Amino acid sequence: MEIWDIYDNNRQKTNRTMVRGTPFKTGDYITVIHGCIFNHKNEMLIQQRQSTKNGWPNLWDVTVGGSAIHNETSSEAFVRELYEELGITIENNNLRPHITINFENGFDDFYLIDQEVNLEDIKLQYEEVQAVKWATQEEILELLENNKFVPYQTHFIPFLFVLRNQKNIFETLKK
Repeated sequence: MEIWDIYDNNRQKTNRTMVRGTPFKTGDYITVIHGCIFNHKNEMLIQQRQSTKNGWPNLWDVTVGGSAIHNETSSEAFVRELYEELGITIENNNLRPHITINFENGFDDFYLIDQEVNLEDIKLQYEEVQAVKWATQEEILELLENNKFVPYQTHFIPFLFVLRNQKNIFETLKK
């Protein structure tokens, strides 16, 4: 049983919780994370969701995703999900999401990191993930076009590839 902290519209904790699978009340929000690992070849590590998953079974997705659990920060959730789903360990030193997307029931923080990962070292969480691979932006867009990738908006994948290299968007805009 997963327990989530409930936040208000301003992302302030309400000191209330909910159990995963129970209906949301109006004005209640949770924190969700997604993480994308990129390598020096400008490829993203992607995972294929397990066939038994409720949402988007068998489809490819970004490196990891999940919900923050009770008393867990967004960055702690990212570090935990990476380890649980893929056996990848990273430090939680000054990790901040590159972007946050507000959705109907919460806040979705996207973390974008550069790290070389040997596919042979990955330990898949059987309940969640059936395969992983490195993929270029073009390969991901082809999977998306062929309905083999979680249905993100088409422009979002290129945005992630561009955003990963933007450490300071304001400096980029000045040029």
